[in-house]
Amino acid sequence: MTVLVTGAAGFIGAAVAEQLCARGERVIGLDSFNAYYPVQLKRDRIARVENAAGDSFVSIEADFADHTALESYLADQDFDRIVHLGAQAGVRYSLENPRAYVEANVMGHLNLLEIARHRGIAHMVYASSSSVYGGNDKVPFSVEDRVDHPYSLYAATKKADELMSETYAHLYRIPLTGLRFFTVYGPWGRPDMMPWLFTDAILSGRPIKVFNEGRMRRDFTYIDDIVAGVIASLDAPPADDGAAKPGGSVAPHALYNIGNNRPEQLMDVIGIIEEACGRRAEIEMLPMQPGDVPQTYADIDPIRDDLGFEPRVSAADGFPRFVDWFKRYHALG
Repeated sequence: MTVLVTGAAGFIGAAVAEQLCARGERVIGLDSFNAYYPVQLKRDRIARVENAAGDSFVSIEADFADHTALESYLADQDFDRIVHLGAQAGVRYSLENPRAYVEANVMGHLNLLEIARHRGIAHMVYASSSSVYGGNDKVPFSVEDRVDHPYSLYAATKKADELMSETYAHLYRIPLTGLRFFTVYGPWGRPDMMPWLFTDAILSGRPIKVFNEGRMRRDFTYIDDIVAGVIASLDAPPADDGAAKPGGSVAPHALYNIGNNRPEQLMDVIGIIEEACGRRAEIEMLPMQPGDVPQTYADIDPIRDDLGFEPRVSAADGFPRFVDWFKRYHALG
């Protein structure tokens, strides 16, 4: 059994690829290695997977938003399932470079749907985002909620991915599962996200920027729990039985939240990071940034009921693990 994993050099993609190989799968890892954040981190993640997986893992450098190049690179590769995690990430960067999001997240997603369609793929799991909920006042956020008012272009592209997937599941009966990730963190995480930015600043003695005067809550989800949810989803393609799936589709298309089901106050998390770093943070309080939301909170009952998903790592355990990794990765002792 072979799985194509896009975004394989990314935070979640590398972790999923490594775990799939560990359980005996062959993985084709595809990534464009773009320079949104330092490419060396991406190459280090790929090297980690290669060292762990050996011949079970093949890395391909290609841009999945370029359908001609994608089809050429995959022409001689056989695979039966897809985990499509590649995307242009980042809510705030979408304000600066909107075209990158449409190219990667909309055209790129369409290209993978076309690959799935023409190859008769058994199941494609793809990354959506909790950002689709925008400023939803109802908590916890449910996959049954309306998500028609995104706060960022990034969120709008992820909603577009869900809509295109619904169309392909309806027209071509392709089993598809969309996963709305909630604030993923942990070792090998992204340099543009809060855990990395705050840890780096605190250890370096620089101030941290805290938006909305610190009045924010996030459903922080540890990477190991995310990987468990992705693989559980991959193993359970939605049935083409006419029954309504989570998210409301009667086609073989399901939507799930993957979160910790426990939102944390941002200031409490800063305290955990401070303790793990062994020093206090200098805090610069700022207003809310455009495109950001004050809270996220995942209703995970559908994925718990259908797939047995249960988050295991609390913020109190997960953030110190990240800080320990950060120190080792940067040789900070």
